Amino acid sequence: MEIINFEDFSKVGLRVAKILEAVKVDGSSKLIKIIIDLGHEKRQVLAGIGEYYLPEDLVGKNVVVVANLLPRKIMGFDSEAMILAVKDSNNLSLLSIEKDIEVGSRVS
Repeated sequence: MEIINFEDFSKVGLRVAKILEAVKVDGSSKLIKIIIDLGHEKRQVLAGIGEYYLPEDLVGKNVVVVANLLPRKIMGFDSEAMILAVKDSNNLSLLSIEKDIEVGSRVS
């Protein structure tokens, strides 16, 4: 693992987001197209979590996202953030917020 300095870490825009919508992407067993609310705007995210989550189980969850990534195209769709998750040899879990925190709040 590479060690980074605090200034590099402070550039990462970690935010709380609420999942508003989620649908499977046709032609993919893993990709789910997700609409998130960041408080001041809504964005589309593509996440390869379809083996672990059903789209309908994601709606309403508050998750941690990297909000300041450059958008990238995945299977023809723009992905405008990254939802953070942790994976081991058996499972995958989204990083979620346990209390009622305002969407858009900075994670530090």
